[in-house]
Amino acid sequence: MARFSIYSGLILVGYSSLESGDPPMGVAFGQFEPTTGYPAIQNECCTNHFDQSGLALSVKTEAGLVIPSMGVTILDYAEELLPDCIEISILGIPTAFYEEFFPAHVIKYTHQFAR
Repeated sequence: MARFSIYSGLILVGYSSLESGDPPMGVAFGQFEPTTGYPAIQNECCTNHFDQSGLALSVKTEAGLVIPSMGVTILDYAEELLPDCIEISILGIPTAFYEEFFPAHVIKYTHQFAR
């Protein structure tokens, strides 16, 4: 499974496999694995789940390509729940890019309608 890098501006803040998704909505999400750069933005990720555009979040592939999207959010519930309860979501990925970067999500989605 691919491992994607998550940045806040130029700072690497974490990784994710983005193991789940909703292809028609252009959404990919998964467990977020923080790096040493994450504490600089953690408070914002814990307290602001409405608009994180000020964090300039982006997601890059293993090849270093930025995944185009309408937005990226990190939802950190580690303090309230469990230490590893941090999720990242990428919203509004264009269809052509979604199919390229998340083919397994597309196949899984398509198969649920096959009979």
